[in-house]
Amino acid sequence: MSIWEYANPKKFMETSSRVLPWVTALAGLSLAVGLIWGFFFTPDDFRQGSTVKIIYLHVPAAMMAINAWIMMLVASLVWLIRRHHVSALAARAAAPIGLTMTLIALFTGAIWGQPMWGTWWAWDPRLTAFLILFLFYLGYIALWEAIEDPDTAADLTSVLCLVGSVFALLSRYAVNFWNQGLHQGASLSVAPGERMHMTYKLPLYVSMTGFALLFLTLVLIRTRTEIRARRMKALLARERMGA
Repeated sequence: MSIWEYANPKKFMETSSRVLPWVTALAGLSLAVGLIWGFFFTPDDFRQGSTVKIIYLHVPAAMMAINAWIMMLVASLVWLIRRHHVSALAARAAAPIGLTMTLIALFTGAIWGQPMWGTWWAWDPRLTAFLILFLFYLGYIALWEAIEDPDTAADLTSVLCLVGSVFALLSRYAVNFWNQGLHQGASLSVAPGERMHMTYKLPLYVSMTGFALLFLTLVLIRTRTEIRARRMKALLARERMGA
């Protein structure tokens, strides 16, 4: 069985209908456990106090804001190379979800930054890259809506996605590229050295898993909706031609 079989709309709809209930249930369970565990059953930090608990929203949202764009990049490349419509529709479906994750990350970052830095916003390299990524999300969504022909819209938004990927990477690695800036280093890393105690790390892992599964759930739902909308437009066009 080839992975490209799932690029067939019928195959995708059949498979996603079977997978979706399980993914939805796992997403709800992981989010409930991770957020309740993190917010209510972890101690206050000796430096940041209760403010540290914002990580259970901020870190997973920031992670998914970046990974959503990377998923859109992969789907866009598949569209440009293989011309599979499901991939283009999946990229379109992911954009509003990524935009929402970016907003959550910016908002929770401001809540954390005000007591820690004494300001709601700073032109820190990572924050600036994240703001630009947010604007790219807006531009991507607006471009889809502005162009009537779906294939042309898919082509142009795919190119925009390629350009915006630079800022997705900067959002992830800005702290490594520039030593200057208020933003702290990565909370989780494979590099040597203890960055976070397991008391905080375990519920954060569960919360991150929940956000990833939530993203997958919403992408599946929205992609299915996009496929149905495409089919409906095709049927209406045939009816008009028949009339």
